[in-house]
Formats: sequence, C-alpha cells, structure tokens
Amino acid sequence: MPRLSHSPLDLEALVEAIAQPSQGAVATFAGLVRDHHAGRAVTRLAYSAYEPMAEAACEAIIAEAQQRFGVRADLRHRLGDVPIGEAAVVIVAAAAHRAEAFDAVRWMIDEVKSRVPIWKRERYADGTEAWVDPTVPDGIVAARQSP
Repeated sequence: MPRLSHSPLDLEALVEAIAQPSQGAVATFAGLVRDHHAGRAVTRLAYSAYEPMAEAACEAIIAEAQQRFGVRADLRHRLGDVPIGEAAVVIVAAAAHRAEAFDAVRWMIDEVKSRVPIWKRERYADGTEAWVDPTVPDGIVAARQSP
C-alpha cells in the first residue's frame, strides 16, 4: 500500500484500518500545514520526494515501530501542493495500552522527519521561497526572490 499521496489524507480511514478489538489505545498524529514559519507568513507549500526511496523509508519506519513498541502502525505523507490547514502527514499507532501507542507515534514522526527523503518548499507572502530542512536551526535552507 502506498504511503505517499498526492490527494488529501484521511486520518479517520487510517485509524479504522489499524484499530482492532484487542487494542485499547489508538494514538494519532496529524501534521497540518500552518500559515507561518520562523516569523514569516506562509502562503503555500509543496512537498516533493524521490518516491521509491521515500516509500521504502516509510515502510522501514513502520516495521521498526511495530517491532520496537509492539504496536500496529501506519503513516501517510502528502506530496505536491498542500493548502494551509490540510494534513501533510498522518500517523497512527494502536496498542493494548496507551504508553506504547503514544511512544510509537512520537518516535515515528521524528524518524519521518530525519530519514524520509521528502522535501518541503515554502512560499512566503513577500514573494520569496525557501526549502525547509527539519534538521537545521530554524529549518530554512535558502530563500530566493520569485520572478
């Protein structure tokens, strides 16, 4: 099943696919596109990826989370233009108890940010754009003036 999508993400459907009667806890994370970053007004952003490598990295993270935390887990990440307010990433973990589910979700989003080759480009209200790198201070790589 593809983990990357060019369409809006459906957190509820992902929860329904993961939850089972044997699990008493379902933890979720939805990363929404916000209208600001580092003190600047964001008007739009776009995600791009080398899809085969990103899919493989997502699969590895899911498998590792399931083994490490004893959960059922899944995630989806959006590609392309994502409007302000929509989900860019959703993560679900279900477990017998809440601690494992919470721990798995937090670990998974941190791993997605550091390991999955997905790149985010922000466009600002002043017409500039920048690539965002979650591994550097302030997350901004470089801005340029739009033509």
